[in-house]
Amino acid sequence: MEQRMRPIFSKKFPEIKIRVIPGHFVTSHSHINYYVDMTMTKMRGSEARNVAKAIASKYSSNTVVDTIVCMDGCEVIGAYLADELTKNGIVSMNAHRTIYVVSPEFNSTGQIIFRQNITPMIEGKNVFLLLASTTTGMTLTRCLRCIDYYGGHITGITSIFSMINSICGIHVSSLFKAGDLPEYKAYSHEDCPMCKEGVPIDAFVNGYGYSELH
Repeated sequence: MEQRMRPIFSKKFPEIKIRVIPGHFVTSHSHINYYVDMTMTKMRGSEARNVAKAIASKYSSNTVVDTIVCMDGCEVIGAYLADELTKNGIVSMNAHRTIYVVSPEFNSTGQIIFRQNITPMIEGKNVFLLLASTTTGMTLTRCLRCIDYYGGHITGITSIFSMINSICGIHVSSLFKAGDLPEYKAYSHEDCPMCKEGVPIDAFVNGYGYSELH
């Protein structure tokens, strides 16, 4: 499948790229005709650092960030982002004047949860939400509900690739938008034209990667 992969470079930050693979893919909420592969973007140190710098440049020094919540395996970017936000003068209200970087868990029913040792980093804190990709916004909505449940206050949302610009009245910042991949389509499980045409599914995908069907 990797033979079909091609890079897409950011128009504003040309040193940043994502890789896309055409095909028929299934997510938990939809069927999509492109898989956006961010393995190297998230896990290669130099690329993760560049992404963090680009994200930090979008936020002014009057933004308050106590905690970065990383979804989709974005912890490496999150760690660099904490440093970049601090360099840019972003204020933290934490007692130690530093930014926490955390990730939630998914329980057996698929709910997003934080353990008790992590909840003090969410409750009453100004939370920055970092995701790899946002297609329908359903996962993002679940994240917002989770953070609200644990008493966090959202001060920023960034998804590296996003098909939506806002959710629940909150702006969703991104480095890559729908216009960067105009042929990208997402369909409900019931209305997927590829399924109706008998196109085989290539892989099940999520923010962590893909599992090919053989």
